[in-house]
Amino acid sequence: MYRSGTVMAWNVFRFCTALRGLGSIMILLVLGVVGVTYYAVVLTSYGPTLISGSGILDALIALAVLVLFHCLLVMLLWSYFSVVFTDPGSVPPNWKPDLDEERDDTDPLTASEFGASPADSTNPRVRFCKKCNQLKPPRCHHCSVCGRCVLKMDHHCVWVVNCVGALNYKYFLLFLFYTFLETTVVTLALLPQFIAFFSDGEIPGTPGTLATTFLAFVFNLAFALSVLGFLIMHISLVAGNTTTIEAYEKKTTPKWRYDLGRKRNFEQVFGLDKQYWFIPSYSEEDLRRMPALHGLEYPSKPELESQEF
Repeated sequence: MYRSGTVMAWNVFRFCTALRGLGSIMILLVLGVVGVTYYAVVLTSYGPTLISGSGILDALIALAVLVLFHCLLVMLLWSYFSVVFTDPGSVPPNWKPDLDEERDDTDPLTASEFGASPADSTNPRVRFCKKCNQLKPPRCHHCSVCGRCVLKMDHHCVWVVNCVGALNYKYFLLFLFYTFLETTVVTLALLPQFIAFFSDGEIPGTPGTLATTFLAFVFNLAFALSVLGFLIMHISLVAGNTTTIEAYEKKTTPKWRYDLGRKRNFEQVFGLDKQYWFIPSYSEEDLRRMPALHGLEYPSKPELESQEF
């Protein structure tokens, strides 16, 4: 029994180490797909059409495709690197809960309630991480890949080489959103060229450009379909004000203490300022007046305070 547990722990360690090693490779892979797509859409297909001036209608279509493509690409890359380089949220050193959420009053927790030994705690709502040897704020989970506790952790994403948590979850959602829009636009833009591959007529272009266009279409179609599934899943999670981990943990719980209604649930992730909803950033006013955006405090339903998450 002990040996099997040791082998399992070693396998998990090797798996987490492998995920850390994928870091720069995954970023290069994303940039590689972007490069292939850019070459196929801009340099091979619609750029030459716009420059050649073969027809007013064709030029207008090429201009519209290129403008939309570049706008979505800027937002996609902005959102992507915001997820990559934004810390998802760490537990502050020596963090201790200020309020007794179980009693719902303003009295600080006693020393016995947040002592270093979780077994001595008289408040089961106070959670303790044995790996980090520290208390865990509400909705916080330990990431084995990052080797630390992450505030409101959703999951560790190999594509962004980072955890997705309280401070970058909005950026991750925008990355999915703009990736879906961009890949859909590219798929539709390259669809005529893809269909031409299976026609009997002669296709203009070198074998290299034709192969690149074919690959770009296949890649973007595959990403559009797969990202759509993830996007729908995370939209449902935002609507219920939950994370991927919490959705699994509370699957037998009929009511969720942090479900404040769809509108307020959306605002807990995207903020109140509508001007910032579609960009990977928050207004200073939202950061000041919304503690949930900092990952340590979350409004909840008083009648469900006894839930332990």
